[in-house]
Amino acid sequence: MTSKQPLPVRLTLTAQPLLPWHHFTMRFSSTPRGARLARRLAGERLDAWGIPYGSDPHDVLTLIVAELSANAVRHRRVPGRDFRLRLSAEGATLRVEVTDSRGESIPALAEPSNGRDGRRGLLLVAALTDRWGWYPCVDGPGKAVWAVLDVGQS
Repeated sequence: MTSKQPLPVRLTLTAQPLLPWHHFTMRFSSTPRGARLARRLAGERLDAWGIPYGSDPHDVLTLIVAELSANAVRHRRVPGRDFRLRLSAEGATLRVEVTDSRGESIPALAEPSNGRDGRRGLLLVAALTDRWGWYPCVDGPGKAVWAVLDVGQS
């Protein structure tokens, strides 16, 4: 009785991904200065990953980082606790995630009121990205708000 050996499978890639896999994570102080630093470092990291300054994806992602970081500092701050920024790029998908220290409030889209500044951050995030959402942090108190931007291959 002879056993047949399976033929080797040959995998071939038909197209190169737009972006190789990249990942960046850093904690920042829950202060306006920490939020500015998060935005600036995100911009530098994206440029190093091949998403150049001035390009639409770069501008959108740095704005998203600025909004989510500002929300974490302004509305969800707990003294002595930092916020975390995560950036990742895989294929044609770019993801931003910002944690905060307060898990009791659920992020939701709300119409901005005429008499108040603010309440526009998540509207911007929803309008500029393909998907966004949140989940409770598993490694401590708080929640993570994330947004995804799919950039097409050009």
